[in-house]
Amino acid sequence: MYKKCIASPFNTAVWNLNLGIFLQSRKSHVRQCSSGSNVSDDDNRTSKFSNIPIDRIRNFSIIAHVDHGKSTLADRILELTGAIARNSGSQVLDSLQVERERGITVKAQTASIFYTYKNNKYLLNLIDTPGHVDFSNEVSRSLAACDGVILLVDACHGVQAQTVANYNLAKLRKLTVIPVLNKIDIKHANPERVIKDLHNLFDIDPSSILKISAKLGTGISQVLDNVVERIPQPVVDRNPPFRALVFDSWFDKYRGALNLIYVLNGTLSVGQEIQSMVTKKAYPVKGLTVLRPKEDPIESIAAGQVGLLACNMRNSTESVIGDTIHLRNETVTAAVSFKPQQPMVYAGIYPADQSKHVGLRSAIEKLVLNDSAVTVKVDSSPALGQGWRLGFLGLLHMEVFCQRLEQEFGAEPIITAPSVTYRVVLKNPKMIKQMGRELLEISNAALLPEPLNVKEYYEPLVKGTIITPTEYIGQIIGLCMERRGVQESLKNIDDDRILMKFILPLSEIIVDFNDHLKSISSGYASFNYEDHGYHLTNIVRLDIHLNGRPVEELCRIVHVTKANSIAREMVTKLHELVPRQMVQIAIQACVGGKVLARETLKAYRKDVTAKLYGGDVTRRMKLLKQQAEGKKKMRMFANIRIPNETFINVLKR
Repeated sequence: MYKKCIASPFNTAVWNLNLGIFLQSRKSHVRQCSSGSNVSDDDNRTSKFSNIPIDRIRNFSIIAHVDHGKSTLADRILELTGAIARNSGSQVLDSLQVERERGITVKAQTASIFYTYKNNKYLLNLIDTPGHVDFSNEVSRSLAACDGVILLVDACHGVQAQTVANYNLAKLRKLTVIPVLNKIDIKHANPERVIKDLHNLFDIDPSSILKISAKLGTGISQVLDNVVERIPQPVVDRNPPFRALVFDSWFDKYRGALNLIYVLNGTLSVGQEIQSMVTKKAYPVKGLTVLRPKEDPIESIAAGQVGLLACNMRNSTESVIGDTIHLRNETVTAAVSFKPQQPMVYAGIYPADQSKHVGLRSAIEKLVLNDSAVTVKVDSSPALGQGWRLGFLGLLHMEVFCQRLEQEFGAEPIITAPSVTYRVVLKNPKMIKQMGRELLEISNAALLPEPLNVKEYYEPLVKGTIITPTEYIGQIIGLCMERRGVQESLKNIDDDRILMKFILPLSEIIVDFNDHLKSISSGYASFNYEDHGYHLTNIVRLDIHLNGRPVEELCRIVHVTKANSIAREMVTKLHELVPRQMVQIAIQACVGGKVLARETLKAYRKDVTAKLYGGDVTRRMKLLKQQAEGKKKMRMFANIRIPNETFINVLKR
């Protein structure tokens, strides 16, 4: 009976009809839930996306210090405009696993949203940016596609070091700044004091400062109203020829390199052919999408808008951040691009096993596509094999990059201790002719020339900004002096806080300076730095010798005043890590021919008299003498072999 019912043509038709009605209603229901209650169906018809007038487009970023609430504010804006459903979770734009684990924004994320103001629909292109100094390249890259910013300040902690840096970045680009105080709902908030600080530091009119609570959603609509009213429309032209700025990219395993573009002139449609101004290569446009915040396909994109372009680009050599793209065989001028920051910290990255070299190389190429601030050079080490020397903007930047390699690509990299790049001016004519230039840039200590061939050494300095409560001034000044810092200025922000500026060597702050600063200030001090160029210095190469033989992988470049302390630290560490062997090992740290520190690793000693059960004492002395002579002969010819694991433990952080 059941089989007959299923086989009936009538029943099959009814079943198909009911299934179609159910799927259609389900699809409609999902669309309504995902789009929010105050968004009409017209908003979801992205085919009309390119028809939005330029005067109804606003491009803006949210900039702030770490943990001042940028991502939470972005969540509330997305909920209010219906881009995401309410209670969709926190930090929606922080999509990377490392961002959720560390609770920080690492990548600037874009979302195109619609907002109705005075019965007119506006397109708002929102960019949520990182707050840590190591990711300031993401901020400057994002500001290249913006006309204004929301400067978010914590009403409890007030203006911090990165707040000052981000404000200066925005003013340098002549962007409109909307100051916003966040966390006014917290019991310890002091909005009046923070408003006074903003006025004293940046000359901001107190009446223009908005007060909100991103957590509770208080005042969010007022922020969006001010975005529409105060941020100007994009200065673009929709007349041909087409021209766009590439300001971000990432890798998709199915579509290759995806480029986030800001259109400056004309329009672009799927099927047209574009050309890169940097590489001169041409590509067909395979797809265009708008991030809302998930990808939504569109047929065309017009000037003033931000969209995602998919073509046949494969890697970071083809997709260049700051590049200008245009239609093929058309002549256009380069877009007003941003200047990428130069790397400040260098580290060697090697595969744990040379059989994984190709996989790690592929992972680095794909990740560099998404992080344009990282530079890559091929490097090799006798101890660790073939690898790369990568440049980063800071220590956290390096840690996050390596963590992403492990999480997103399953790589297992070995990271050596971080170092900086020194400049060396040669004086030996033969060496200058051999090198082809007088000035060398050295980040690997093994390549540092002998002092006889060098005229001058230069090291990178940074200008550090420290904001701290007044009670910690003495300890912080002591820390900076210990790190060879020179105080430049000191300014009172208010009765309780001080803004100090120091000139510091980069090599002294890249590893643990911020940790010590937070420790001595109970977490209240904040630190930010910017490049201050190269200055004359006095550095030496610290060599490690094992039984008189130098080990190139362990040598370091140090300042002459720090040579003794670092030498003692190195030999102590090696004494713990180098395994004992059949011969005694002398571990020495030397500068030139002078030994600064030494540790002796005792040899294994076999008891050669164990089988003696009596007899004359001369038999015992004879065996011990033979053993001593054998050890002496062995020490003359033996090679001290250090296991690969020991090199890894010494070299890595």
